Amino acid sequence: MIPGSLSKDLQYFGELDRKLVEAASNIKVLSALGWPARVYAEFIGTWQRKQPRLPHVEYPAYDLTDRRIALQKIIDASDKDHPVGRYIIQTAASYIVAARMLESVGKPDFRVLSEILYGSPTDKLGAFSNLALADQFIKITTDLGASAEHEDPVERFSPEAVAAELKIRSQTFFAPASIDVVVDQNLAAKAAAGAERVRIRGMTSFTRAEIEQLLEHEVYVHSATMRNGRAQPFLKSLGLGSPRTTGTQEGLATFAELITGTMDLPRLRRIALRIKAIHLALEGGDFVELFRFFLESGQSEKESFQSTARIFRGGDVRGRFVFTKDVVYLKGLLSVHTFLRKAIEQRKINFPQLLFLGRVTLGDIIALEQFVTTGFIAVPQLLPRWVANRQGLAAYLSYSAFTHHLNVAEIHLADFIDASLTEDLESLDLGVFC
Repeated sequence: MIPGSLSKDLQYFGELDRKLVEAASNIKVLSALGWPARVYAEFIGTWQRKQPRLPHVEYPAYDLTDRRIALQKIIDASDKDHPVGRYIIQTAASYIVAARMLESVGKPDFRVLSEILYGSPTDKLGAFSNLALADQFIKITTDLGASAEHEDPVERFSPEAVAAELKIRSQTFFAPASIDVVVDQNLAAKAAAGAERVRIRGMTSFTRAEIEQLLEHEVYVHSATMRNGRAQPFLKSLGLGSPRTTGTQEGLATFAELITGTMDLPRLRRIALRIKAIHLALEGGDFVELFRFFLESGQSEKESFQSTARIFRGGDVRGRFVFTKDVVYLKGLLSVHTFLRKAIEQRKINFPQLLFLGRVTLGDIIALEQFVTTGFIAVPQLLPRWVANRQGLAAYLSYSAFTHHLNVAEIHLADFIDASLTEDLESLDLGVFC
């Protein structure tokens, strides 16, 4: 129940939010698009026999009409001129798009609706497209990766060992509550996190760097934000993980990897390669062509299959109609970094913490900040160390904002050779100092 101490408009939106949670809670995009583990074995078998065949995946027929109607009624009953009303409208609308996308699996509309939710490789980020930026990342990581070719082999860990370690290391963070960590053989991503459970992909080995990335990305961001959202007193939809928040959520989680020093070159390269691969698929590349692209880019057969499956899940393995979600990682990372830098410039030192209110967009932070002040939205209780350290994060972002104004393109490594001191010594009679 919504207490009577709240203003009438907030009581009203609180009731709408309750209906929103009820209508949207069963619209789960990623779990609906998962591929069974057998598809990998079938495809790799044909590939190794040098007679590769496109995977065959059947999806259930989704009919979410009742959900869409309920969500539309919520939109019609809300008020776009009120910040909370507008938030409810935007959240409900994103679930309607997601529902229609699930109803269109394997069809041309799937691509259109996916691009509405997540964007496409040709979308611009300032002066550059996602694709252009990805090409730059691929070039940089190729050049730097070549210098590390002869490093010692990296130790790898089983998914069961990773799950056990993540569960132990997350105990203190979530105490007195806990979170379950399990192995999922059908998972396309390396991991997927919810409020109560983190799933780790089976049939995969993990490096030490990847374990640290999963901890920062999945546990300390994805699970924490969802759990904080579910703990909200009135705006429970902040705990849903609505499709409209995906870009900010993945950007925040990837930024967490960077600021904690857990990001490595292979991870950065994977993000860029997926954007390039999505573009190739949208242009008509089929599953085999993309698998070969990832393989030639240095990934193993197993990882190449999983990378390709991420793009074709829900779409058409013949190409053109694909799942564009992986575009959001790079765009989200740059957007979150820029947002936080601008927030510090404008003395909004609380904005990094507000990103953990629940599953939110960057715009939500600006629109809903006033309701945190009044108590309608509760401050987040679960914060990773890098966020909780306000002064340290502010120092990092302030320095980042400062260096942004430097024109690095005009500076060359040779400029750091200090020739002036040598010239001064040659012209100086050091004998006068003896």
